[in-house]
Amino acid sequence: MMKYEDQYAVAVRKPDQEIEVKVESYTPIGEKYKILKLPILRGVVNFFESLVIGVKTLTYSADFYEEEEPTGKSENKDDSRLSDTESNNGSGSGENGSKNNKKESSTGDDLMMIGTVIVSLAIAIALFMLLPAFIAGLLEHVTKSNVLIAVAEGVLRLVIFLAYVVLISLMKDIKRVFMYHGAEHKTINCFEAGDPLTPENVKKHSRYHKRCGTSFLVVVMIISIIVFMFINVKSMWLRLLSRVLLVPVIAGISYEFIMFAGRSDSKLANILSVPGMWVQRLTTKEPDLEMCEVAIRSVEAVIDWRAYQDAMKRGEIED
Repeated sequence: MMKYEDQYAVAVRKPDQEIEVKVESYTPIGEKYKILKLPILRGVVNFFESLVIGVKTLTYSADFYEEEEPTGKSENKDDSRLSDTESNNGSGSGENGSKNNKKESSTGDDLMMIGTVIVSLAIAIALFMLLPAFIAGLLEHVTKSNVLIAVAEGVLRLVIFLAYVVLISLMKDIKRVFMYHGAEHKTINCFEAGDPLTPENVKKHSRYHKRCGTSFLVVVMIISIIVFMFINVKSMWLRLLSRVLLVPVIAGISYEFIMFAGRSDSKLANILSVPGMWVQRLTTKEPDLEMCEVAIRSVEAVIDWRAYQDAMKRGEIED
């Protein structure tokens, strides 16, 4: 999946080896409400929007790999479509019914997606924010140092996250997702380097990128250690509540850092980006040429990369 300005595209290689590309228009909430483009706030908004788009694109790509139905069932489907067509030719009600069904299906899909995002967020907050806070809170019986407790909580949070990534990477489907993740990064790095987007060129580039979502999550964990050092509460339920309430703030600060690191080639930015790049060794895998081709198609669907690179060379666009 690639996103550029007001569009995003998802490219999928279907079981018959053809590449299907879907392009969707995308209007950030910040364009409607300018206040949401302010620093910190824009990071919170971007985090939730990226989560929604990510769920939509993963759901869309997964639809292509549903188990194929038996031939007889497929033939019955064709007969059913033929009957529907004949019925529609007999009266206009069939067409109206079809439109209503599409609207209901679209509404149902949207509600399911929203539900998936909410449940995913709830599980992530419980696993990566509340559980470490609860366990670290028990250390108050050992030490009264809020700094030590905050550091222990952050280390525990990182360990849980890394263990989670390692475990899911053992799944065959997730391995393919991580390979496509690597293909996306290689394509972006090839594009930003000004090289022509061919599978062979893309394959030569790094599968790590400073603006990756993995780096964002690692930065969230590091920023949370610093923020929670200054939050000293005695009650366990207040400790847990503070972790939930401060998630948007930490996400907003982390977004600003990722944007800074992505734009800067300074030694400071490169050093601070190292932890996230290390973890990308787990969340990206080396893709094959066919995966690189899919990633290229998603880029071509949202931007004319040749014209963009020419403009970069002429100095009309900043690298």
